[in-house]
Amino acid sequence: MCGRIALYSDPDQLARIFDAVAAASRNPSGLPSYNIGPSRSVLGLVVASAATGGPGGLAAPPGPGATVATAGVDAVGSGAAPRRVIEQFRWGLVPSWARDPSIGNRLFNARGETVAKKPSFRSAFAARRTAVLADGFYEWAAVPGGRKQAYFLRRADGMPLALAGLWEHWSPAGGTGEPIVSCTIVTTAAGADLQGIHDRMPVVLEEPDVDRWLDTTAPDPGSGAALLRAAPAGTLLRIPVGPAVGQVSNDGPQLIEPVAAS
Repeated sequence: MCGRIALYSDPDQLARIFDAVAAASRNPSGLPSYNIGPSRSVLGLVVASAATGGPGGLAAPPGPGATVATAGVDAVGSGAAPRRVIEQFRWGLVPSWARDPSIGNRLFNARGETVAKKPSFRSAFAARRTAVLADGFYEWAAVPGGRKQAYFLRRADGMPLALAGLWEHWSPAGGTGEPIVSCTIVTTAAGADLQGIHDRMPVVLEEPDVDRWLDTTAPDPGSGAALLRAAPAGTLLRIPVGPAVGQVSNDGPQLIEPVAAS
């Protein structure tokens, strides 16, 4: 599972790195943070078309489409090809059919093996994909004595991560209350970089695969499933860190400082 991430890179820097329009707020709520848990704000890439104003070229409901429209037109002009946009989401996917948003508290991850079939995710997999941006994520390994050692995992090349994700828009019944635009991170069986730490890991998208994942207009939308695999060995650097990250209220760069592994 992936239940804790860090995102401390500036949104404008992320926009340059991922060749995207920073449609999200210049000061996203709760960001930057070295300790983001479910129900908190995260940033993700979507594909917006200036012609439609909606992620993935869809006639999107309110949510990412509402801000994407302006950013897309300003950046690429009317009728331009789809391009990447950075949007803000609440982490923990709330399906459009949910009675209340509390279901998102347990849908912060989606298993890649079943994402195309599970009712909670299949609609988003077919039509609403994102690449969740992170500087790294945390996992805990069991160690002797019944304790756990926390690890911070980041790209070995120092670049931010693009993690395969899905997004949804939810509106409360009767139109009362605030709509929620939420997301989940897709996981797969862990690769060599997490050996001995955890048996699952988030799907790390390499740059050439980002657009392929985001594009749900391809003749075979299900082809995105081929990208749901473990990152090759050497993609991630594992850094043992202190126990403070286990308390989500703790934050700051000290959380990713290396310590001697237990």
